[in-house]
Amino acid sequence: MQGPADGPSTCWIIILPSTVLRSIPSGEESFSGIRLELSRIEMKLYLSQLNPTVGDVDGNLERILAAYREASRNGADLVVCPEMAAIGYPPRDLLDRKEVTDHLEKALLEFASEIGETGLLLGTVRPNPDPTGRPLINAAVLISEGQVKETWRKTLLPSYDVFDEERYFEPSTECTPYEFRGNRLGITVCEDIWNRPMPKVPHVYHRNPVEEIFGHGADLLINISASPFHAGKFSARLEVLLAIAKQYRWPVVYVNQVGANDDLIFDGQSLVVNADGEVIACGAAFEEDLIPVELETASSVEFNPLDETEEVVEALCLGIRDYLRKTGFKTALLGLSGGIDSSVVACLAARALGQENVWGIAMPSQFNLCASLEDAQMLSENLGIRFNVLAIEDIFQQFLTTLKPVFNDLPFNVAEENTQARIRGNLLMALSNKFGHILLTTGNKSELAVGYCTLYGDMCGGLAVISDVPKEMVYEIARWFNRDGEVIPDRIITRPPSAELRPDQKDQDSLPPYDVLDRILKAFVEEGRSGDELVADGHDPGVVDHVLRLINLNDYKRNQAAPGLRVTTKAFGGGRRMPIAKSATVLSRRK
Repeated sequence: MQGPADGPSTCWIIILPSTVLRSIPSGEESFSGIRLELSRIEMKLYLSQLNPTVGDVDGNLERILAAYREASRNGADLVVCPEMAAIGYPPRDLLDRKEVTDHLEKALLEFASEIGETGLLLGTVRPNPDPTGRPLINAAVLISEGQVKETWRKTLLPSYDVFDEERYFEPSTECTPYEFRGNRLGITVCEDIWNRPMPKVPHVYHRNPVEEIFGHGADLLINISASPFHAGKFSARLEVLLAIAKQYRWPVVYVNQVGANDDLIFDGQSLVVNADGEVIACGAAFEEDLIPVELETASSVEFNPLDETEEVVEALCLGIRDYLRKTGFKTALLGLSGGIDSSVVACLAARALGQENVWGIAMPSQFNLCASLEDAQMLSENLGIRFNVLAIEDIFQQFLTTLKPVFNDLPFNVAEENTQARIRGNLLMALSNKFGHILLTTGNKSELAVGYCTLYGDMCGGLAVISDVPKEMVYEIARWFNRDGEVIPDRIITRPPSAELRPDQKDQDSLPPYDVLDRILKAFVEEGRSGDELVADGHDPGVVDHVLRLINLNDYKRNQAAPGLRVTTKAFGGGRRMPIAKSATVLSRRK
């Protein structure tokens, strides 16, 4: 640059640090005529997208080592594994057990001796080295040449929805890069990249780890993650990564856990985005993957995210498969009524476990349509699953005879209806106990929300497969299974839904139409809108009052339900912790 016109001719040489170079907006790669070159990142990465089992430290480290060795043979400079890959996410109160955390630390240090020159970055839990604060840290560790070279703490500890990390961990106090193979790596853990104002993301933290690392001149951002799935999560995650890459002119490497642990499902779909905001690598959806990427030479890749219905199907199948595998079951049974819900659960189970591992039981009474039994049998034949019929009418009549002296001549009501459901629950549990099959419950989210289910009846079971699937989505899944031909008999899809516990019963005798109910539930439960807002949106005030009252009254049932698989933004269970003993009107409209 020339000096002032009236002064001596002077040549100024300006040396700009990488932080300044990367702060120039995309497309402005020159400054006063000087071409600015971004740092070269000549490094071959492997993204190890793994499915850990919570608490199985030795088994998880074996899986990590197998992936590491394969990547090393193929010339990797650095292998990156997900958050808490060593212990599995979320470990919850296992972390309160000193024998667990002591074993984890000992195993990690012994494991380090197996690691050579190729670096390994993985998530684990480590003791907090500080004398104050919570006893543990959610850590990322870099291992190389037989040693743990560096440890980073997670900075942002989520404590909303399904997360409870402030219960266990002490956050970091600084975010600085680490030089590895001539590159300054910025290491973050999951939530650390989510401090951005976004729709439906209500939490904005006081600190921004990405900004802090950027300020220290990192060349590359790596995020190790255990990001739970819900419908639409992939697009939200991609939006965050693209925004970071474009804002800071950084490559961003994101490695996500895959698999299911209890109610949480992890979809994988790890991503690498270059400094131009192009996706240059994408991991498989809902399965383990080992993804190579050379940051300097990789070009953009085409990827086709699953549509919402298919990703929910894949998530639920993974949830079923992993829940059984990780709890020691191999086979499942369910009540097969000939209705839409049990039909969809049967399809999901057969797809997840194999047809030979699923058993459907029909249990008709006097109130069941002949068509329902025929459709249940046809579905079982289409799926190739085992099918049996256990009629309950004689048992039901014996119950009525036994109860008659105390029921007297009181009219038939919900007591007799629920007795049928509880007879079925007893029979199914007897089969589960006798043959060692897990019992799958078949109730959907819409029913669970308003208590349209029977404790110790149709709620019996070990896994509530579709308890976070609204009724309208249940129908979408049914149509997905029928996309190439009739698997679920068409009558099941077109017949008005009914519990078939009294003559000519229809669900809409007790509930609003499901399309109306599901819109109210989504707005109230998932989006947090109030009853007054729902009425302002055009919903009938009487319907809103009725639905909100039912939701309010039935937390006691939901607290006794089998664990379910989370596929929406707000599921009943650990992500929605409502008191049972509360005012009956606390969540009602303010009339």
